[in-house]
Amino acid sequence: MGSLIDNENKGHLSSNINEMVEYRVLRGRIYNVGFQPDERVIPFLELAGFESAALIRTFDLRYNLISALVERWRPETHTFHLPCGECTITLEDVAVQLGLPIDGNVVTGVSSISRPARICYELLGRSPSEGKFATLRFSWLKANFEHLPNTATELEVMQAARGYIMHLIGGVLVPDSHGSEVSLMYLPLLSNLHNTRSYSWGSAVLATLYRELFCILIISLEVSRDVPDAVNGSPWHTRTPNGSN
Repeated sequence: MGSLIDNENKGHLSSNINEMVEYRVLRGRIYNVGFQPDERVIPFLELAGFESAALIRTFDLRYNLISALVERWRPETHTFHLPCGECTITLEDVAVQLGLPIDGNVVTGVSSISRPARICYELLGRSPSEGKFATLRFSWLKANFEHLPNTATELEVMQAARGYIMHLIGGVLVPDSHGSEVSLMYLPLLSNLHNTRSYSWGSAVLATLYRELFCILIISLEVSRDVPDAVNGSPWHTRTPNGSN
């Protein structure tokens, strides 16, 4: 690790970790789908281009390293600035690790759907509410699509595939600050699963990562300057050399 530490920048997190002094580290929030798709759903996940991403099960994250990398992130160039040079996360990395398409249409949609219940009935076969809503809770998706009856029709299997993909998008690929729901704006993009893979989902994942790196960098700068948190609930906490909080 010594070759990556800038000896002239003693205030950097990597120096504090190396010298075994108290340092600040990001708090982790682990997202996952929480259930495995029924084997009958897999062919439709493959059709939509999410078969590799669906293999994601658990995360083994090193928060010390992530925290150090965040401090080295430069939003102007979208690269990590290290003493040995620059590096970054590219679309190729997303394609190789997640198997998501990186070419095609932009992943976008309307922030407010006029008839949310109608589109849920059409694409999922059920709706969490008859009124206005803009998100689907993970608990509702799991309760309705974790188990398929033995007599499920092809239509019901396709609906379950859409439910699983929605959970995957909001829980793993493009999570938001809530951590318990996914925006309904993605559901219309799953209406035709054959066309779903025509969208550049890999680009959406990378754009989300860049955005979150920028946001957490701003927060970390505020914390380091002892400025009151601009966001409710700082993602940083202090860690001592023995690993206790």
